[in-house]
Amino acid sequence: MENEDIKMSVRQNYARIATEEGSCCGPAKSCCGGGSAANVISKSIGYSDEEMGAVPEGANLGLGCGNPTALASLKEGETVLDLGSGAGFDCFLAAQKVGKSGKVIGVDMTPEMLQKARANLKKASYGNVEFRMGEIENLPVADNSVDVIISNCVINLSTDKARVFAEALRVLRPGGRLMISDTALLRELPAPIMDSVQAYVGCLSGSLMKDEYIELVKGVGFKDVQILSESFFPVEVMANDPTAQELIKDSAISLDNVRAIGNSVVSLNIMAVKPA
Repeated sequence: MENEDIKMSVRQNYARIATEEGSCCGPAKSCCGGGSAANVISKSIGYSDEEMGAVPEGANLGLGCGNPTALASLKEGETVLDLGSGAGFDCFLAAQKVGKSGKVIGVDMTPEMLQKARANLKKASYGNVEFRMGEIENLPVADNSVDVIISNCVINLSTDKARVFAEALRVLRPGGRLMISDTALLRELPAPIMDSVQAYVGCLSGSLMKDEYIELVKGVGFKDVQILSESFFPVEVMANDPTAQELIKDSAISLDNVRAIGNSVVSLNIMAVKPA
């Protein structure tokens, strides 16, 4: 797989999710644009009913693998950056925590997602949120300008994860915090999956081994790197997703084997700090 081909596939898939009803990482028969499937998935990965009800309709697409806003212990007045902000779900939750004196910046590379996020922003009139077009490997954010970085199941989609973490370190203020949820592997996946673009888009083949992931965060200069929690990634949910169905068809992998992959993929909640 060429990196540019992967990036294009990721962009096209998330453009489809942003513009088509019923396209999401939840059951294919359900609508994820604020519907019950997205809420069921979000609740299973740590969001409360109160949080899901506090954002504009259509902001929660059920695409995450954790709840980084809960992990981040956000404070009034802080500046928060969301890597791969999608339709704005975590940005809107963060905005409520940092208050009017704080600021939230969402960065996403998909024009359709940005359009959806900005439409959601107008519904709720958040004065402390903005969405910027950009890639997480080349953040449109100034050096030393952010207190907290959050990200939810997005960094695994990057083909240059070291660059993502280096950029995160650059834009954080000294003492700033990285609080992310992402997928990682406990064991290698079968070759047909590792070589599949569909599996990359579906948050599988782009995932690093868990130890490699942590060493990568440490390697760019972050300190106090901790795994706060981990749980098996709900691949049984992905088995009903259109992307996973394409993977099964194209790679001739049985549905039982796709479910078995659940023992290889974990969702990690990770904290790290930029040295003061």
